[in-house]
Amino acid sequence: IHVAGLPVKVRDVSGAGDTSLASLVLALCAGADLETAANFANAAAGVVVAKIGTAAVTPAELLKYLEL
Repeated sequence: IHVAGLPVKVRDVSGAGDTSLASLVLALCAGADLETAANFANAAAGVVVAKIGTAAVTPAELLKYLEL
């Protein structure tokens, strides 16, 4: 599976891997297939790297990011 990233201004990569893995597992546990889960995880990490420091992703932020 190849997941292309969406353009985002990277400010800090702290926590991006944790966010990506947690989001991947969340999506898989919710019944998503691997490709959908990977895209979801990539979007969540995209939101996190646009923030400074280790940060959480809110559902509203994720939905806004996915609308790009």
